[in-house]
Amino acid sequence: MLGGQRECAMNFLERIFENLERSAARPVLREARPEGAVSVTGASLLAEIARARDFIRAAGISRGERCALLAPNSIRWAALDLALMAEGIVTVPLYARQSPAELAAMLRDAQPRAVFCGDAALRDAISAAWPEAPRRVLLDEVFSASGAQHVGPPLSLSSSDPLTIIYTSGTSGEAKGVILNVGNLDYMIGCTTARLDLLMGKTKQPDRVFHYLPFCFAASWLLLLSCFSRSSVLTLSMDLSRLAVELGEAQPEYCLNVPTLLERMRSRIEENLRERGGYVLRIYERGKAAWMSRRGGGAGLADVLWLVAARLLVFRAVRRKLGPNLRALICGSAPLSLDTQLFFVMLGLPVLQVYGLTETTGVCTMDYPAHFEPGWVGPAIPGIEMKLGENDEILVQGPNVFPGYWNRPEETAKALRDGWFHTGDQGEVNANGNWRIVGRIKNLIILNSGHNIAPEPMEEELRRSIPGAEQVVLLGNGRGHLAAIVTGKVERAHAELAFEKANAKLPHYKQIRMFHVEQSALTIESGLLTANGKLKRDAIAARFANEIAAMYQRKAG
Repeated sequence: MLGGQRECAMNFLERIFENLERSAARPVLREARPEGAVSVTGASLLAEIARARDFIRAAGISRGERCALLAPNSIRWAALDLALMAEGIVTVPLYARQSPAELAAMLRDAQPRAVFCGDAALRDAISAAWPEAPRRVLLDEVFSASGAQHVGPPLSLSSSDPLTIIYTSGTSGEAKGVILNVGNLDYMIGCTTARLDLLMGKTKQPDRVFHYLPFCFAASWLLLLSCFSRSSVLTLSMDLSRLAVELGEAQPEYCLNVPTLLERMRSRIEENLRERGGYVLRIYERGKAAWMSRRGGGAGLADVLWLVAARLLVFRAVRRKLGPNLRALICGSAPLSLDTQLFFVMLGLPVLQVYGLTETTGVCTMDYPAHFEPGWVGPAIPGIEMKLGENDEILVQGPNVFPGYWNRPEETAKALRDGWFHTGDQGEVNANGNWRIVGRIKNLIILNSGHNIAPEPMEEELRRSIPGAEQVVLLGNGRGHLAAIVTGKVERAHAELAFEKANAKLPHYKQIRMFHVEQSALTIESGLLTANGKLKRDAIAARFANEIAAMYQRKAG
C-alpha cells in the first residue's frame, strides 16, 4: 500500500531515475556509429547524469535559472538534460542547424545563465553572433570529470515548476518561448506510455526504438522521456546520410517520423520497383490497384488473385526490408498525404498519426494502434477537450496546455482565452471523433475576390506531382489569382504540365496562373524554413519580391 502511495506521489522525472536504477545492467540508450554502436546502461547513464550535476553545482547555477542546450542528439545531450531538470534548472534546447543570428536572438530573449554547446564550432558561432553571451561551455568540459560525488535523487519539484522553454518555429515572425512545466510532462508521458503499451502488447522484452529527430522539438523530447519511462532501448541516428543503414542495424519496433521522410521512403521504393521492371513491377502495380479496389469495396475475383500474388511476392519482401520488427511508423509535425499513409498500410505497416503543438506539450490527438482512420490524425487523447471555434480554428483545453510564453504576456493572453488554447490551426472532426488538419489560419490566402484558400494541401499535392520539386509555395494574398514558386532541380516543362493537370480539377479561383522556378531549395540555413522545415512565408515573400512582382506584371500585361 505504501509503495502504491509512493508511486502516485512521484513525478515523471523521479520515475525515470527509478527506472534507470532498475535498468542498471542493460542498455537504455545507443548512438549508431559507422564503427559500431555506442551504448550506455541505466547505471552508466546515471553516472553521466551525476557528473553533469556535479558540474552544474560547481558552476554555481541555481534552481530556477535557465541554461541553453545547443547540440545535436547524443547520449550526453540526454544526460545533461536530465541533470538540469534534476537540479530544478530550466532547459532552453536550441536547434544546432539554425543560423547563428536566429540562435542569438532566442538566447537574448531567454537570458540563460550558461550556454552548453556540442562543439567548438557552435560555441564560436554564438560568440560571433552575440559577443556578450553568458558563459559558453563545451559538453566535453561538463563530462570530463573522472568521477562524481553522490548527488542524490532529483530535487523535489511541484506541478507548476517550469522545466523547459522551447522556442516555436516562428513561421511569420519572431520565435516565441513556450514554457512547459512538470504537470504538463507528468500528464503527457502518462498518455504516451499508455498508448505505447497498446502498440507493444504484453511483450516482456524492452522496446526497440529508433530516433533521428532533434530533441529540441517538443514531440521528439517527449519520445525520449517516454522511452526512459518504459523498458526501452533507444537508438539515436548520428548521421542522416546513413539513415537507411542505421535503421536496418537498429531493427526497431517503432520510430517517430515526419511526413517528408515517409514520402521519400515511398518514392524510393516505387522507383526501385520501376527500375527492376518485369514481372515484379507488373505484380506490384496490379496488386496495388487490386488493394485500392478492395478498399473502395469494388474488388472482383481477378483483384483478389492479384492481391494474393502481390502480398506473397512483393509486399512482404518490401515490408521485411523496411524492418523485420517494425510494428508501426508514428508520424507527426505536419499533415501526411493520404496516398503515402495508404501505401504503408498496403504493405502491412500501420502509420499512426499524432497531432499537437509545442504549446500542447507536443500532442493533442493520437491514433489507436488497433483501429485508425487513414487521412485523419486520431481522436483527442483522454482528458483533453477539443472543439472548433471561429473559422474552424481548433481550440484545446486540458493538462497538456502550456502555462504561457516566456516574457510575452500579451501573446499569452491572445493564445489562452476563456480557458481554451487557440491553436491557429484550421481543422475538422468527423462522426468517429477523429480530427483532420486543414492548415494554418494565418496562412490562408485571401484573394481580392474574397475567396479563402488554405495553401498547404495544394502545395503538398503539387510538390509530389512535379519531378524534382523540393517545395511549392502558393502566393496571391490580396491579388486576383494564385501564383507559385517551385524550388528544386525542376524542368519548367514538367512543372507546367503538373499545373495544367491540377488546374483542370480545380475551381477557377484555385487555379495557378503562373509560376517561378528556383533551382535552389529553401533551407533552414538560408532563413527561409523554420527549424522543423516549415515555410517562413513572410521571409520567402521578401526574398522573392522581385520575382513575384514580375510574375504578376507579366500576367497583367
